[in-house]
Amino acid sequence: MIMEQRLTDEERLTLKTGAFGAVFLVSNADPGVLGVIRESVAASGALADASGTVKEALTTGPLPRLPRDSQLEIESVVLPALGRAVRILREKSPQDVEAYRSLVLAAADQVARAHDGVAPAEAAAIDQIRVALAEPA
Repeated sequence: MIMEQRLTDEERLTLKTGAFGAVFLVSNADPGVLGVIRESVAASGALADASGTVKEALTTGPLPRLPRDSQLEIESVVLPALGRAVRILREKSPQDVEAYRSLVLAAADQVARAHDGVAPAEAAAIDQIRVALAEPA
């Protein structure tokens, strides 16, 4: 029987940084004023589907602070956070690992599709997210 362990505030912030950051990474890959509004709505809809430990992590505590200066800086924070989030869940709530991965990828995909289809830069960002969420070798 798998026992779920409660996440610390820092661990919840890591899950939130990964999930919200993934959405921001895709949105920032192909920026545009009208797109941002549609993308925000799409992301909030996808992230609202969270449940259990993942929902608790995404809906409690402070919002993550994400860099805004460059795509590279965003990647340097978000991609490692996604990997840490998967490791945290694998250790403390293994039944939620796949739900977190699916939720983050669905939100990223919905953001990319929210405005004029998926741009190549958005597709590349989603690929980076998918790799960051993958099981380690």
